[in-house]
Order: sequence, then structure tokens, then C-alpha cells
Amino acid sequence: MRLLVFSDVHANATALEAALQACAGSWDHAICLGDVVGYGPDPNKVIERVRPLVSAIIRGNHDKAVSGITDPEEFNPVARTAVEWTRTQLTPENLRYLVGLPSGPIEANGVVLVHGAVEDEDEYVFSADQALPGLLASPRSLTFFGHTHIPGGFSYNGSAVERIDLSLGRGKASDTITLDPKARYLLNPGSVGQPRDGDPRAAFAIADLEKRTVEFWRTSYDIASVQRRMEQFGAPEALILRLGFGR
Repeated sequence: MRLLVFSDVHANATALEAALQACAGSWDHAICLGDVVGYGPDPNKVIERVRPLVSAIIRGNHDKAVSGITDPEEFNPVARTAVEWTRTQLTPENLRYLVGLPSGPIEANGVVLVHGAVEDEDEYVFSADQALPGLLASPRSLTFFGHTHIPGGFSYNGSAVERIDLSLGRGKASDTITLDPKARYLLNPGSVGQPRDGDPRAAFAIADLEKRTVEFWRTSYDIASVQRRMEQFGAPEALILRLGFGR
């Protein structure tokens, strides 16, 4: 079974479509790690594309803020502006969909899905020390997380946590790791709609559970068209510019 694993689309329909076209025919089931909306200009379009696409999905912190589950006052001013604008755009049906998204972690298709950390869906995992509790606590050996917008992750062989660094930032279209059956993994596919690793291309992953491989993919998309739509709704300039920098 091959899983398309994606996260942090952030209402960027152009990036999502580019990612889906790039990997067409390469997966059997799709799973989403949250933050379908927030930041980008296409919240309704993205929700309506994701809903029939995924076999499993969890909520992200922006999904919670937009749907009113949490208070956006906790966000920085730029993120809060995007949350407030998104609320004005969502159809009632799509708002109900966001409200009903489950919290992670959940088990689906033989893997575990979390948005942030296994212990706290809103916690960021950047370091080996932060990754270790989740690597130990997860009910499966393979766990996927999002939230940081940075592809890669961590492995644990019983004695030490190893960071998994990818070469995608140097222009490659994909990078593959082979899973050690004796190790545990906490892997991040990166962000489809707002990468933050210095590479502006949309990021996602394909996990082949039979071959025990995970391919990390990048694909280019029309960033300028997304920036123009963001300008039209009055998005903060910093939010518009960061798409081009991948930061």
C-alpha cells in the first residue's frame, strides 16, 4: 500500500493541485496531517478538494482557530489576520467540516497521524530531544507529523535519536529513505502550501508500506498567482513575500 502523506496546505489550492499532478498514479490512499486552511487565499477550494481525496485527516492549529475551537488571539498578528479573513470566507458546510476534524494522534492505514507532537497536537517538534517522547509513546513504529513545515524527521533505534536530513533543498525533486524494521520513525512530509526550509516548492511524501520506503517529494508551482490572490484580499506583505522565499 502506498500512502500520499501531506500537511499544511494552508489554503493554497495552486500548490495542492501541483502536488497532486506531480504524484498522480503513485499512491493508493491519501492522508492529511492538518492545517488545511490559514494563510492562503483559497480556503473553500482547498477544503472541497481535500474532503473526497483523503482516507484519513486530522486537524491543525489553524483549522482549530478558524473554526472557533481555539482563540486566534494566541497567534501572531500576521497569522491572526489570516484566520479572521478565512472565517469571513468559509461556507457554512466547510466550517462544519473544520469543526468536525478529529484531533491527533490517530491510527490509519498502518501509520499514526499527528499534527504537532504525539503528546500535544499543538507542540512543535524541531529537535531530537523534542522527538524522543513521541517516538517512544506512539503506538506504531511509523508516525507522521506536520506543523513545522520542514520535511525530514527523526528515527530511534533503541539507543539514540537520529535526525533525518534530506538533500531536497539542493534542487532535487525527491529523496528516499528506507525504513529499518527495528527502528521507530517520526517523519514530516513538509508543507504543501507554505514551506519553511528555504525551498519554496510544495512538499509532500509517498510512503510505500510494503517496500518500507518513504519518498520525500518537491514540486514547483505558480507562486506568483497565489501571491496575487493574497494581495487581492489584503494579506500582510510579509505573508505574501514568504511564499517566494520558502521561509
